[in-house]
Amino acid sequence: MIRFGLLGCGRIAKRHSDLLGGNHVNGASLVAVCDSQRGRADAIASKFKVAAHYDMDDLLARKDIDAVAVLTPSGHHPHHAIACARAGKHVVVEKPMALRLQDADDMIRACDEAGVKLFVVKQNRFNVPIVKAREALDAGRFGKLVLGTVRVRWCRDQAYYDQDAWRGTWLHDGGVLTNQASHHIDMLEWFFGEVVSVHARSTTALVRIETEDTAVATLKFRSGALGIIEATTAARPADLEGSLSILGEKGSVEVGGFAMNQIRHWRFVDELPSDKDVVEKFSVNPPNVYGFGHQAYYRHVVECLADRRAALVDGLQGRKSLELISALYESIETGQEISLRFVPRHGRLGVAS
Repeated sequence: MIRFGLLGCGRIAKRHSDLLGGNHVNGASLVAVCDSQRGRADAIASKFKVAAHYDMDDLLARKDIDAVAVLTPSGHHPHHAIACARAGKHVVVEKPMALRLQDADDMIRACDEAGVKLFVVKQNRFNVPIVKAREALDAGRFGKLVLGTVRVRWCRDQAYYDQDAWRGTWLHDGGVLTNQASHHIDMLEWFFGEVVSVHARSTTALVRIETEDTAVATLKFRSGALGIIEATTAARPADLEGSLSILGEKGSVEVGGFAMNQIRHWRFVDELPSDKDVVEKFSVNPPNVYGFGHQAYYRHVVECLADRRAALVDGLQGRKSLELISALYESIETGQEISLRFVPRHGRLGVAS
């Protein structure tokens, strides 16, 4: 049994606590939660009858915790994750793992030195349609990849950003590219491979925040394929979609829905008998209140810890997508095409205004 503690009891903590506290992940249990806002910690602790702490050191001093899920604002992830590692706890950290590449490196180093594992939450890799599309990719069914597109058209109004002072800030959050679209950016890189260069633009269209609420970008991959990112939280009056399109010489797949959870298009030059049933059988994850992919993600974490297996998204994988996001911001600030690998010089992500 892997015993978990939650550090941070804000909005995203509901998904994590429902799964772990509700015993929906075999081999995992929730032991304690922690938040500096007592009301938040008490609410989750009371619901699942676990201990509540209000200071991180008290949580980390517990001997009955094997792993800690770091669910605090993104800008605090490095400090908190490093503290967990030094306390001998395995670390599950929400996306993005950090806002600065140096901080990501420090997190990876701290976990290596402590001999604990570092997991970065990328639960959409476990979505049923994404798993099916990845199987097609690994089987070579797309042939030469041509174009990949992700679209995040979500609604986050001023009230959303006003919930917490850290939202929409450079120092602790970042904008739509860092927060809402980070899963989709990771997905584009996961399917299409190494990125050679990026060119991006952004604007803050409809809300009063430091960072962007709308951005577009073009990418060039090492394979020669091209990519497009369209990301906004300025869709009104409601969310539209979170989508991924994969176009290759031998086939095309589009995964849409609110959170890459529905197969909209599945066509290949070399058809298989099973293709006719894909849209129906693999289109939507089984509906439940625990969100898409988190349950499968935690099963993966437990298996990795119990069997000492390699993680699908470890610290190095999390850093890879952060480097791409950092390059996008560098391009936005300079107006130039940015080559990977690069040293951030102009991006404001993770820096106080």
